Amino acid sequence: MDMPGSRVPREVETPEEYLEKGSFVLPGELVGTTEEFKPGAGTTISAGDIYSTATGNVIIDRKARIVSVKPNTLTPNILKIGDILYGKITDVRESGAMVEIAGIEGKEDREVVNSRLGDIHVSNVRDSYVKRLADEFRPSDIIRARVVDTERIRLTTAEDSLGVVKAYCSNCRGELVLEGKKLKCPACNMTETRKISTEYGKGIQ
Repeated sequence: MDMPGSRVPREVETPEEYLEKGSFVLPGELVGTTEEFKPGAGTTISAGDIYSTATGNVIIDRKARIVSVKPNTLTPNILKIGDILYGKITDVRESGAMVEIAGIEGKEDREVVNSRLGDIHVSNVRDSYVKRLADEFRPSDIIRARVVDTERIRLTTAEDSLGVVKAYCSNCRGELVLEGKKLKCPACNMTETRKISTEYGKGIQ
């Protein structure tokens, strides 16, 4: 008798119709919970949550209930001036913010070749005076930025469509939602400010 859970796992490739391609994610982003899915390739578990360990697209196997992240594997990209890119804020200082570059918009399935850390100088954050950079960006924020210098990987978020597209609560790490011109945490009700992109919360296409 075939008891539940007694089957020996077989290396069988899941048919395409059971695979669902999800959003583009960076290492450390939440992709599911162990209540919903089993962790697949490119993921890790922490406290019942499943996080990405790779830069790529989420792949959901609906039949086997496995979530995995397919890394970028196609022909590498080279950054050019004017490129719009996505990245994660890694450090915020008085004069600028450091960005871990994830991918170029429209070419997210390719790795970026010259992807040293990018830099958003305080003068390139918005088209008005910035008093405190910590009010504009926080570490772990996901941003949309434009390349203005490829040698030093200088970026700008001054345009309305550029800036933070996903942010997490500084208090409880919950994902912040947009309310008016501020961001609010549904979990602990904390309100925060950022240099918010008009694309905030729409997902990385």
